[in-house]
Amino acid sequence: MAAESVSLLARAKVNLCLHVTGRREDGYHLLDSLVVFPDIGDLVTARADPAISLTLGGPNAAATGAPAGNLVLRAAEAMAAAFLGRGARLHLHKVLPVAAGLGGGSADAGATIRALERLWGVALEPGRRRALALSLGADVPACLCSLPARMRGIGEDLAPAPAMPECALVLVNPGVA
Repeated sequence: MAAESVSLLARAKVNLCLHVTGRREDGYHLLDSLVVFPDIGDLVTARADPAISLTLGGPNAAATGAPAGNLVLRAAEAMAAAFLGRGARLHLHKVLPVAAGLGGGSADAGATIRALERLWGVALEPGRRRALALSLGADVPACLCSLPARMRGIGEDLAPAPAMPECALVLVNPGVA
């Protein structure tokens, strides 16, 4: 059943361990990582509308650049193509710092896919959903699920990890991308 408005938290991706195991010919690094998704992140809101549009707000909105290249917009356009040109008015409340290693853009794309599925009352077939996510970026499949996982390959090979015990994390952004 479709909704009029959907708001979802785009959870930050935190690598508890990250091993670079090689490099593909296309330049992508091969990884072996354990990732978790704490209850911090950006907020993606989707409202029913005939066309796809995006507005930005929040303390880190200015650092995201123009909406045209934003992963939220790219994810929405890919979803609209998959579902015969449906539309949505999207708003990204950007809290996560840009280029901080938290997968913010990928998390935003994953939340957008989930939000549009709810807004439109549709569901992509799992293989197609995963392929769409991967077409947007190597981290997007993990961020689409937003569950603890062991991530391998370039990020597309995911295996569920056990639930992690609750703990406090201190994340420091050195201000260098």
